[in-house]
Amino acid sequence: MNYEFIDSDQALTDWCAAAAGARRIAFDTEFISERSFRPQLCLIQAAVDGELSIIDPLDISDLTPFWNALADGGHTTIVHAGREELSFSLRATGRHPASLVDLQIAAGLVSTDYPAGYSSLIWKILGHKLHKHETRTDWSRRPLSSRQLQYALDDVLYLETLYDKLLESLAKLDRSSWFSDEMADWQAEIEIATTGERWQRVGGISNLAPRSLAIVREVWRWRETMAERRDTPVRHVIRDDLIVELARLQSTDANRISNIRGLDRRDLTRAMPHLLEAIQLAIDLPDEECPRLQRSDSPSQLQLVAQLLSSILNSVCRAASISVGLVGTVQDVRDLVAYHLKVDRAGGRPPRLARGWRAEIVGKVLEDLLAGRTCIRIANPMSDDPLAFEPRG
Repeated sequence: MNYEFIDSDQALTDWCAAAAGARRIAFDTEFISERSFRPQLCLIQAAVDGELSIIDPLDISDLTPFWNALADGGHTTIVHAGREELSFSLRATGRHPASLVDLQIAAGLVSTDYPAGYSSLIWKILGHKLHKHETRTDWSRRPLSSRQLQYALDDVLYLETLYDKLLESLAKLDRSSWFSDEMADWQAEIEIATTGERWQRVGGISNLAPRSLAIVREVWRWRETMAERRDTPVRHVIRDDLIVELARLQSTDANRISNIRGLDRRDLTRAMPHLLEAIQLAIDLPDEECPRLQRSDSPSQLQLVAQLLSSILNSVCRAASISVGLVGTVQDVRDLVAYHLKVDRAGGRPPRLARGWRAEIVGKVLEDLLAGRTCIRIANPMSDDPLAFEPRG
């Protein structure tokens, strides 16, 4: 397989100049995430209008020109499962790659497969079988073998062809605008996750009081600072469950904290004064400044309705040849039920299933069922789609 190997700043500058007038740039990355605060970028594979390249970040002092080249110009940028690729770009320059499209999302809009792996899509759509023999490679080690480089190039070799096929399917189903909307929302969500605070994603905090939530937030911030300073995964500083335990304890007593199993480590003992400062900051916060989670206290009867509609959601998505995993979760159905029956007084924008293309394909069906405008019957219990939806007579 012919490709260009980019392993110097000058070679990268030349590559960026050549890519400036490209129509399409497909790219993928290899990285290691288990050893550092942020994933370590170890390799970039790119196909510029079909011309293959491998860029070695370990031999290049500044990758900014690459990320700027992706953001500039009138090309379409093609990725598959590109969450981390977008995050790399945002952290490097604060910019999105130009006209970014993710083929995993596109596939979910034209089939019931989501999230579909790259090899699976290649086989189902193009009929090629990839041999994924380097899935456990340590991409930070050098030199890379020809076998490893072939594996890496395979990840971009078919992206343009896949894109063309999926574009055809989207257009045939009249879902091209859905794809554009979904890509915009997907990128916005990743930008928030990459650049914003994510303390609300700490597990087990849903029932905590505001004061405890303030402790979660301040300890989370302290953990982020420590992990970045040490360049270590955040879980190596303090686990989520221990943050929740500190939030429940609401104490700055070092002895009580050290008696918690998992918090008696030597490194945490040394860092205890700074941890106590974070907890004290939350304890001293005025009540009105303590964070609160938005909750929907729906009656238990509605939980049963939402559970039933979640099963129906699967049937609707299957009949429409779209992935239920992309459309929504059980919680999305609960939010729709609460919104439709006006039991959630939190206000704000309509729930996910009541907006955009999701409302068009499934939201209206579920709302018609809730309003009694549509009835369900079992048409053929042995078929792939046993349920039939009929207007109420």
